[in-house]
Amino acid sequence: MPRRVIIVGGGAAGFFGAITCAESAPKGTEIQILEKTSQFLSKVRISGGGRCNVTHACFEPRELSANYPRGEHELISPFQKFSATDTIEWFEAHGVKLKTEADGRMFPTTDSSETIINCLLQAAKTLGIKLVLNCGVDKVEHKAEEGFILSLQNGEKRECERLLMATCGCRTPAAGAVAESLGHSLISPVPSLFTFHIECPLLREIPGVTVDSAEASVPGMGLKAKGPILVTHWGLSGPAILRLSAWAARKLHATNYQFPLRINWLPQYGPEELLSTLTSHRIAHSARYLSNAPFPGVPARLWEKLTVAAGLKAEARWSSLSKANLQALVQQLSQTEFQVIGKSLNKEEFVTCGGVSLKEVNFKTMESRVCPGLYFAGELLDVDAITGGFNFQAAWTTGWLAGRAIANSLPK
Repeated sequence: MPRRVIIVGGGAAGFFGAITCAESAPKGTEIQILEKTSQFLSKVRISGGGRCNVTHACFEPRELSANYPRGEHELISPFQKFSATDTIEWFEAHGVKLKTEADGRMFPTTDSSETIINCLLQAAKTLGIKLVLNCGVDKVEHKAEEGFILSLQNGEKRECERLLMATCGCRTPAAGAVAESLGHSLISPVPSLFTFHIECPLLREIPGVTVDSAEASVPGMGLKAKGPILVTHWGLSGPAILRLSAWAARKLHATNYQFPLRINWLPQYGPEELLSTLTSHRIAHSARYLSNAPFPGVPARLWEKLTVAAGLKAEARWSSLSKANLQALVQQLSQTEFQVIGKSLNKEEFVTCGGVSLKEVNFKTMESRVCPGLYFAGELLDVDAITGGFNFQAAWTTGWLAGRAIANSLPK
């Protein structure tokens, strides 16, 4: 029987691991990707609104790893071996050019995730990788001498010398059952990257308003996140909210998603500087109504609501504002308080934190420290990132490391 490598999971990490392995594995090695659903690379297909946010234009390993609430330290060395630069070069070598948007996100120039899917499928087929759909794995037995016996959901059994687990996270206990059965411990999964539900008239009346650079924080947790904030029909979303949800994922889960939220709509100003600038604005626009001369950087519809929240009337003139009125505006602009009552998962980035404990994996090779011949890549690990292409970069990097290590471990 030929040497066999099985990859469980037909997503980004699984394909990249299989392709990398096939490129340098000894001649005659059989490589299979087993996908339990009827479609390969389904998450790639829907990511980035169907455009696929392949990676992020962040090229220094430590700076890149700082975008991972779980896995920051462990990924520094892997990113030195396979970085965003390597991802760009790999796809370009396979006929796919990427472009960089203003916020650093990188997409195929076609703006279509199908470009990435077709690239990976073609690379796998060219290398002779066997692609198997509708093939779930019920359990895995580690053979005493070497290798594994997989029991499939259709009753079939398959053996392999090396096994790469690259399933899409541990959102349910069953998803991590194989890893646990092979001796691994799992960090319990909780949602990451979600938007906040807030019942507040101030927000309900201005859906669609975006503030390009704001700061969100949760009092008492010591965590803040800056970036665009979007007002929605149900509360708040946007990059700053998603980043905060990622970094505070476990703490917010512990509150049952009922917690106070503080928004600084103008984080570029300190309190004293903001008061001084408001005072100057009052002088410059003394004869104008508050509603007709909003403060720079604050969208007009939001400004109107914040002035009312500060106890002022939209038809009041700037010249009528007292120092106490200005102080009330400073409070609203820099520390608007909301009460979050729930969450919604970000439709494009259904990410969880949790998974296989990182202490049990060798991040030089992605091999298990407790079960020889077993490797991990992608979301099954307790690794997750903020939105912006970082989760895919972790998939490419860990898949590449695992694939190369597997190929090198096989007898020539």
